[in-house]
Amino acid sequence: MEGYQIMSNADVTIIGNVTADPELKFSSNGNARLVFSVASNRNFQVNGEWQKETSFFNVIAWRKTAEDAAGILEKGLPVMVKGRLEQRSWEDKESGAKRSTVEVVADAVAVNVYAIESLERRQYGDGAATKSASSAANATVPSSDPFEEF
Repeated sequence: MEGYQIMSNADVTIIGNVTADPELKFSSNGNARLVFSVASNRNFQVNGEWQKETSFFNVIAWRKTAEDAAGILEKGLPVMVKGRLEQRSWEDKESGAKRSTVEVVADAVAVNVYAIESLERRQYGDGAATKSASSAANATVPSSDPFEEF
């Protein structure tokens, strides 16, 4: 892959919140590519005072991981991303200067339920009602066993 440099042994796990709704696109050969960013906070003390530092990470997910994550990720959702670091380089078209960035290429993306107090999902165009985590927990169980016929 021209423009990409794999940083061996650069496995990472990022825990934070999605900063904006992810963008799902498909390449000309049909591969799904999901791009999003995660803000991760680090708390530490300086002279007895608590400080907070936020780091932002650009994340790219490919193929099945991209398609699956695109269906659930949205701005503000707490996530855990496991992947590897890759450095991408290019030449700026306007100035001709060499540029580079380091991105997280996701192998797995998960919702961090530990960080969720409640969850309000968006209502999508299919008319499905929005559910919260608390209402889902209080949902009634069907009277018949769906596995009874097996």
